[in-house]
Amino acid sequence: MSNKLLTILVGVLFLFVLGLGGGLFLIWQKLGHLQGAGDAAQAAAEAEKAKTEPAGKLVSLETFVVNLADPGGNRYLRVTMDLEVSGGKAAEEEFAARIPHLRDAVLMILPTKRYADISTTEGKTAMREELAQALNGLLAKARVNRIYFKEFVIQ
Repeated sequence: MSNKLLTILVGVLFLFVLGLGGGLFLIWQKLGHLQGAGDAAQAAAEAEKAKTEPAGKLVSLETFVVNLADPGGNRYLRVTMDLEVSGGKAAEEEFAARIPHLRDAVLMILPTKRYADISTTEGKTAMREELAQALNGLLAKARVNRIYFKEFVIQ
């Protein structure tokens, strides 16, 4: 009789664990949808902010071709970008004088990326923010407001 009781207890425990796992999965799915709605609201707020800000001057940088940090070194990234720069006439002069420094900063960041880091939209957005922060750290009067990719090829 104890063998039958043990089998029933194991079965009940198995069903309990299975139900608990299913419940946690459903909660996780619901939280993912809620987070996605928050991201959409944040994106809409940023788009509205972008409409109200005056556009800065666009400055094109030459094409960058770098090896990615993937194991084996088989992949490379080719990217061409425009920078939206604000700050007036003095800022434009500073920016023009600092082009070699800015290119160097970009060339120090791009080769540290792996394919998995930049293959998604979120990865590209994070890379844009990292680049803008690094470039703004080198500028005193000018400010890089946005980075626009004209060409983005990973091979």
